[in-house]
Amino acid sequence: MQVQMRILKRTLFTTQHFHCFVCKDYIGDLGIVPPEYLQAANVGIVAIGPAPYKFIKPFKEETHFNYPLYTDPEREVYKTLSLTEKMVHGDGKNNKHVKQNLFMGTLRSTWNALKVGEFEGNIKQQGGAFILGPGDVVHFAHIDENSLDHTPINDLLEKAGVAAVSFPKDKRE
Repeated sequence: MQVQMRILKRTLFTTQHFHCFVCKDYIGDLGIVPPEYLQAANVGIVAIGPAPYKFIKPFKEETHFNYPLYTDPEREVYKTLSLTEKMVHGDGKNNKHVKQNLFMGTLRSTWNALKVGEFEGNIKQQGGAFILGPGDVVHFAHIDENSLDHTPINDLLEKAGVAAVSFPKDKRE
């Protein structure tokens, strides 16, 4: 299967897991970027996860993410973007978006997967962050090397021409 995307405006595009506590914290912060900041810069936000469609609604409710969220259970987008598939945990000390400690976050993620009865996609699949478009222009690309290697959101916003946002672990004026 060939993946084709038609990108009409500059878009922050991120790939994240739905059960992963690190990804939930990251998407939760990404979701608080004010729409008017994006509109002023003519930029959109899109997230995609390697899980079945049925997990979108609970994930959006839990993270309060109100931007487009898509699923790719076959991971075609992940493969097209050459995103890595390996189980590696990084160092969260400098991560500006993780709000839980590693032990409790992992415990909660595992408990949630057990409650649902299935993992929401391949847990080894790493994600990335991209600024794409319009058209097939790539302005920025970062492939996560491990589960804590997310690009700080304000770095993405700056590269896309969007005003910075104050996050709990990344205060801005």
